[in-house]
Amino acid sequence: MNESTMSKKKRYYRWLRISIHSSLVLVCGSAAILLGRLYYEKGGKSKWMGTLVQLAGFPIQLPFHFISAPKNLTTNSSIHPKQSSASILAFIYVSIGLLLALDCYLYSVGLWYLPVSTYSLICSSQLAFNAFFSYFLNSLKFTPYIINSLVLLTISATLLVFQNESSSSDDDDSDSTQVSKKKYVIGFICTVGASAGYGLWLSLTQLVFKKVIKRETFKVVLDMILYTSLVATLATLVGLFASGEWSGLKNEMKEYELGKASYLLNLTFTAILWQVFTIGCLGLIREVSSLFSNAISALGVPIVPMLAVVFFHDKMDGIKGISMVLAIWGIISYVYQQYLDDTKSENRNTSHVPKASSPIEEVHR
Repeated sequence: MNESTMSKKKRYYRWLRISIHSSLVLVCGSAAILLGRLYYEKGGKSKWMGTLVQLAGFPIQLPFHFISAPKNLTTNSSIHPKQSSASILAFIYVSIGLLLALDCYLYSVGLWYLPVSTYSLICSSQLAFNAFFSYFLNSLKFTPYIINSLVLLTISATLLVFQNESSSSDDDDSDSTQVSKKKYVIGFICTVGASAGYGLWLSLTQLVFKKVIKRETFKVVLDMILYTSLVATLATLVGLFASGEWSGLKNEMKEYELGKASYLLNLTFTAILWQVFTIGCLGLIREVSSLFSNAISALGVPIVPMLAVVFFHDKMDGIKGISMVLAIWGIISYVYQQYLDDTKSENRNTSHVPKASSPIEEVHR
């Protein structure tokens, strides 16, 4: 009876942690996107600054790096006798960091050119790209639910190609609210490219953990995010100065419609929210898996468009509504497949693992 009670308590606290991390991902991710759009809406013009705020807040995660695991568990060489060399890890961190910088820049360009609701709906395609790249890099099996998700998310994103044509025909004179067809196409391509890059980034990270690092403890995952974020931040700073956008930041702050204080607060809180979002993702990776973390982040798809209608007066017409329904359906299909996989994994572990699990097993779960 005591073992059963303890097991129920563990399960309860585990799902409580998952709920908290999921809330952080959904709330902070949605708020960060809206603040990013507010920056552009009120006079912000620097795409590199929009990129920098997605990355530069990574030092917030440093305390988690030092308290992530007890020393006696992370320094046990008998568990992982073959550690990856420093040069290999450095190459991996630099390569993935540069990919991350490019990805965040494309997201920034997409958010600059597109209505935030359209941008958010296109971003849901990252799940489809993640599954696509995982099929080739991580031997992901295409189940009926995964295929259904891929088809729905592809149709959802494709419908938005026609969104600008229908909206511009309704109101040709509202230049302040409608983007030109050329800018819409650029924003669409950049956002799709960013979603593809994000899916590739997740698949490559999973491949590195499996084939190179050969472990996925919380500390190792945090190392990956911290070092790649450092590389991506440095690359973004190079882009900011090389593009010449840095010279216009002072005037941009002066001309910001909400004032200098609001300008600084917007950038600061955007950076903080993205890092809290990342902390929530890390928690989900630790408690469940990276795929589950990605699926939860995609659940913000219906949240952002509805908030965009309220705060930015985005139009929610028939095409965008159908796109949102298809995206939600595709995400639910993807999450359900993840649920089935986790259930099978738990049943397999229950049938093969002894009742008394060691602390090491708890760390690697």
